[in-house]
Amino acid sequence: MTTQGVIGELKKIVGADNVLTQKEDMVTYSYDAAVLDPVVPSAAVMPENSEQLGQIVKLCSDNKLPITVRGAGTNLSGGTIPSSRASIVLLTGKLNKILEINEADMYAVVQPGVVTATLAAAVEKKGLFYPPDPGSQAVSTIGGNVAENAGGLRGLKYGVTKDYVMGVSFFDSMGEHVKSGSRTVKCATGYNLAGLMVGSEGTLGILDEITLKLIPLPKARKSMVAVYKTIDEASETVAAIISNRIVPATLELLDNFTIRAVEAYSKAGLPIDAGALLLIEVDGHPGQVAEDGLKVEELCKTLGAVDVKVAADDIERDKIWAARRSALSALAKLKPTLVLEDATVPRSKIPAMVKALQEIAIKYKIEIGTFGHAGDGNLHPTILTDKRNKEEWHRVESAIEEIFDRALALGGTLSGEHGTGLAKAPFLAKETGLSSIIFSRRLRKALDPNGILNPGKITGII
Repeated sequence: MTTQGVIGELKKIVGADNVLTQKEDMVTYSYDAAVLDPVVPSAAVMPENSEQLGQIVKLCSDNKLPITVRGAGTNLSGGTIPSSRASIVLLTGKLNKILEINEADMYAVVQPGVVTATLAAAVEKKGLFYPPDPGSQAVSTIGGNVAENAGGLRGLKYGVTKDYVMGVSFFDSMGEHVKSGSRTVKCATGYNLAGLMVGSEGTLGILDEITLKLIPLPKARKSMVAVYKTIDEASETVAAIISNRIVPATLELLDNFTIRAVEAYSKAGLPIDAGALLLIEVDGHPGQVAEDGLKVEELCKTLGAVDVKVAADDIERDKIWAARRSALSALAKLKPTLVLEDATVPRSKIPAMVKALQEIAIKYKIEIGTFGHAGDGNLHPTILTDKRNKEEWHRVESAIEEIFDRALALGGTLSGEHGTGLAKAPFLAKETGLSSIIFSRRLRKALDPNGILNPGKITGII
């Protein structure tokens, strides 16, 4: 069947209103937040239930038509860019129901299109807590979080998405419905297919339902801002807090460039003359919060903080974290092109990685604003440039490769939370070795013999 014939069948499955083919719509679904060339698909389809989802996958399988699944499109590594013109984008926006919040056993069952912040707010009303909080949580979806193994500000203490996935159901490349995991705390039945799906970026199956672990909401929390003259002092403090066996819920770093951009954008009252800021929150039992909070304050001052301001109430606390979450938007206003990288190193190596980023910015004569989840080693060096300037863009590409090399040399990884997608696939062998890529390609070939599930991502074309 031709692509147009498949599109006609898709309209029969979901209704004509749920199949988009107009050029302006297709341009919308041709790119994501990565700085990569767009690819315009033939159509976008919006299933409204599991039955339609399975029928769509079966139809595409029978006709060998590639599928790229898209939630909110906040992906930063090209994972939601279509593979070719002869492909479709499957939109999860109408698969957005929270199917169950079980207070007794502390889990939630959701469809992939549920927005992360929506789930977090819903469970918090019941005194429960879903910790993963990617910076894009106000728009990003749970399905995308699972596909990319998203992290966020609270990753230091609470872990990332994979630590909360108890089970999944999904459609394989043939349109067959597969279940893995359970609603129980322990489950050792069969292969850990749920674990395999986390971080697979839509290359092994298409998520239908996700069961997520919830935990009790912390009873107390304390937020503070530590001000430093230099970023070196701030990064040394990060290492010291961890080495003193204190695990904050969040431990975020902003350099001066980012501080100025965020303050201009959010008017949060940040000290624009500071060399760096640490934004820190401890949470848990009130007694432990008070003790850890005092220890953190003392460490900050001992290691060079010129001021430590503790949030007086939730209003001040929320203002601090709203400012931090605006960092990407604030930096994006400064130049036409923004490249947000994801260099991640062992936590003790944060000072060395910060120094490496400063050296790379000077070497390649580029602007880098550095912020991120310093407490878990996950920095976001953000390069501001203009891709239309070919000579500068060449320097930027060289700088990105050196950022990867320096992170790997420090025992780190290419990506802490943004995935591999298209952007980092060419560098994957540097970290994993060629044999790992060959193994992954064999796995994909076995599970998706026609190569229709998000072709080209992670392991390249197979």
